[in-house]
Amino acid sequence: MTFPFLDELLDGALMTVELTLLSAVFGFILALVAGTAMLSRIGVLRVIARTYTEVFRGASEVVILYVFVFGLPIWLGLDLGVFVPAVVALSLNIGGYMAEVVRGAVQAVPHGQTEAAVALNMSPTLRLRRIIVPQAMVNMLPPINVLTVQLLKASALVSIIGLQDLTAAANGAVENTGNYARYYGEALIAYYIIATIINRLFRLTERGARRGRGDLGVAAAR
Repeated sequence: MTFPFLDELLDGALMTVELTLLSAVFGFILALVAGTAMLSRIGVLRVIARTYTEVFRGASEVVILYVFVFGLPIWLGLDLGVFVPAVVALSLNIGGYMAEVVRGAVQAVPHGQTEAAVALNMSPTLRLRRIIVPQAMVNMLPPINVLTVQLLKASALVSIIGLQDLTAAANGAVENTGNYARYYGEALIAYYIIATIINRLFRLTERGARRGRGDLGVAAAR
């Protein structure tokens, strides 16, 4: 059995993985900042963080892509191509959803942990880094896993702006052969495999985080 367009589909799958990983990483960094800022005692930070999450959770993903792919180069006066603006758009969008996850997970950490850190004269930044975020991570990971898989599926939208991702590669194969069932079926299997790998990696990370939280609790008890 021959596999025409295999190279194109593999290249498209690689582009999809790159988009998903980069956008998930940058989105999570944004979420950590925005999620903790929403709990800040500084009102301006809370307003900025809340505005960011509401805007990017409420806006259409397609519109966000168009704004950044076609607007960002004009605003900056630079030719950024398509890949970088696409990553920026996807990161900002998914970061808005992840920020609410971070906020909820941080709030779920027992207040006694924060009081103990204050008693040890830890700065707010140190409390977040050493006590609160490591414990909140266990609660963050399952919903962030779901959001990352959603991001994987949303990355298919980049095919409409010219990026040759997995969906675009499948579209090209169908246009050349007219075989919808085969090439969209292969794309479907590829998305499933990537999503399964993402789920597996998150589960392994969650187990490690649970063990780490247990070790942190033992250390705190001592």
